Amino acid sequence: MPFPTSLRFGLLAGVALLAACGGGDSVTVNLPPEETRPQDSRTFTPANPSATTFAAMAAAAGDVTDMSTTSRWAGVLNGAAYQVEVPANWNGKLVMYAHGYAGTGAILGVSPPSIRRHLIQNGYAWAASSYSKNYYDVRAGVEDTNALALAFNEIAAKNGRVLAAPSRTYITGHSMGGHITAAAIEDETYKAGNNKVRYHGAVPMCGVVGDTELFNEFAAMQVTAQALAGYAAHPTDKWADIQANVTNALFTTFPSVPTATGLKYLSVLQNLTGGPRPMFDLGIAFGGSFPSAWGTFGSDGTVTGILIRNVLDTTAFTYVINGDTAGSAALNASAQKLTPAPDANRWRTDGLRWIPQVHGEFRIPVVSIHTLGDLFVPFSMEQVYQKRVAAKGNSGWLVQRAIRGASHCDFTTAEQVDAFDAMIKWERDGIKPAGDDVVTPATVAAPTYGCKFTKNTLGPDESGTTKALRPAILANSVPCPAS
Repeated sequence: MPFPTSLRFGLLAGVALLAACGGGDSVTVNLPPEETRPQDSRTFTPANPSATTFAAMAAAAGDVTDMSTTSRWAGVLNGAAYQVEVPANWNGKLVMYAHGYAGTGAILGVSPPSIRRHLIQNGYAWAASSYSKNYYDVRAGVEDTNALALAFNEIAAKNGRVLAAPSRTYITGHSMGGHITAAAIEDETYKAGNNKVRYHGAVPMCGVVGDTELFNEFAAMQVTAQALAGYAAHPTDKWADIQANVTNALFTTFPSVPTATGLKYLSVLQNLTGGPRPMFDLGIAFGGSFPSAWGTFGSDGTVTGILIRNVLDTTAFTYVINGDTAGSAALNASAQKLTPAPDANRWRTDGLRWIPQVHGEFRIPVVSIHTLGDLFVPFSMEQVYQKRVAAKGNSGWLVQRAIRGASHCDFTTAEQVDAFDAMIKWERDGIKPAGDDVVTPATVAAPTYGCKFTKNTLGPDESGTTKALRPAILANSVPCPAS
């Protein structure tokens, strides 16, 4: 059974003494020994371990700071590659950037923040880690990002630039990096982590801010697909045996042209991932992120060896086929109910949980943004986050914004800059910025939902993916009112 929270905080050395209530006796509690998991035996190598610097950004219209004058340092810290950039006119503030999922390869890569130009032009330093491990290793991401933040001044001094300690340290990240961002600011992380950093503000973007609830949703997507296609009882870890048959039963052309049964499935999918909302249909037709979710089917629940026992839990889901009460009841009766192994993601004695959790226990400004058509890390993650934060009484510290993008992390630079600047102004001036209601169904379903913070102006350093997707959205969606 799980240990009480008050006890867990003292168990990180493996043994704790808890004073008995009403007496002077103490109780000695031993955690079970730490197990070895597949992730522990995997080895990873930085792509360029000898690098000491990296390229400056090219000049762009509107620059007030010469991008070539920044200090740019690269290296390896505790097995993780890093990049650090400090402008000549540094404002004393540091932004830590957490990148997204990098796959299962052995080579570690580090990437700069998408708002790099904005940061430098406004005097911020930034630092980014490759993390010491690939796979979905959020624990490594949190620890390595925090370790780099703690080493910032030492790295600067080693490279001949003596700097004062940062007056403020912020964190932002995409996708899995959004999970890292949300986990890094949690009370549990500060208490249990090995590298402790107190952040002053955070901007998770397209983030897995519901932690393992994302994997539960993937599992729910699979068991409902199987049930509707006539394979309800087929073992979920034997997905490869029926994948082609299920796909053909639900789609004439995957994923954009559903069959009649597939239309029912897409209704279930919509309700699983955030409810009726703009961009959901474009997320199927144009977004390209649903095949990535479909590609997770068949999991054994260990998140590819990050855990050693099944963490998947679909028992809390109620599946809804819009306008079909009888069909919904039949689906809920037939779809498999997956239950997790006890303590699959328990507290560890040597630091953070293997998959750090996001409880909503923080008291710093957080501005979170998410695209409505994302079906790989769905908008429902924001709904889970809002409810957890509200349950802890911390809603006053969270602002969430819906963006009318069709795919995963499909943001324009302007949208990301706006979210970052809103967080900064909030932290600096104490005035909470505007956001969106992410949980009221009628609000989320409105045809113009997400218009308030969507900015389709493309910045000079924006990705080609975003440029390709936004014209399709503009041509095929209900237009936003003119501002």
